[in-house]
Amino acid sequence: MGDLWRRAKEVLRRLGPGGPLAIVAATLPTLGAVSLAFTFNLVGPWLRSLDGVGVAIYVAGFVLSAGLAILPTHLQAALGGWAFGLIVGLPSAVGGVIGAATLGYVIGLRATGDRVLRLIAEKPTWRAVYEALLGGSFWRCLLIVVLIRAALTPFALTNLVLAATRVHPVAYIVGTLIGITPRTAAAVFFAVGLQQVTAAHPQQRWVWFGGLAATVAAVLVIGHLASRAVAKVTGGR
Repeated sequence: MGDLWRRAKEVLRRLGPGGPLAIVAATLPTLGAVSLAFTFNLVGPWLRSLDGVGVAIYVAGFVLSAGLAILPTHLQAALGGWAFGLIVGLPSAVGGVIGAATLGYVIGLRATGDRVLRLIAEKPTWRAVYEALLGGSFWRCLLIVVLIRAALTPFALTNLVLAATRVHPVAYIVGTLIGITPRTAAAVFFAVGLQQVTAAHPQQRWVWFGGLAATVAAVLVIGHLASRAVAKVTGGR
């Protein structure tokens, strides 16, 4: 245990600013989720009352809070559905996700420099996985990013890892858009339906619950298949 701790400290030291950022990205969104969950009924109506300005505030807040690893994306996507409904909430949430991913990429790129690549180069297994993931063409890189995002990986931590390993920025943005949209849509759909279900006719409630179950199942299946595909591409390493 002591040896493992020493090695972990050495890796964190060599990562420089990327080490603390990784810890923040792995823990802070979960803590932030608690505070946001308790303020839904206050924040949602307030944003809705501001009309277009509310949408702009929502997207800007999404970009900053998710890009800085303060709040998780799924709960903020749900807030978009709660505040604006499906037609406005979904594109607003997707825009927030892409903006946050871009911000996270820039921060990760500047914070880690080439430290992660040097660490990878020293470890044969890490190097093999890296080459399997990103050593091929642009389209292969794009496919891997799509699969990683669809595999329900932590958003902020994934931003940092992909930036640190110098994923092509276009593949990063496009892959994020394709891979993360299904679960973003599921979160928005959930919030929209939850807001309406209390006032709905019992028969309509069952329709909503059935649609939600199908949506969640689809996202989980996509995530599972994507995880298996990533494992297959990397040879299970």
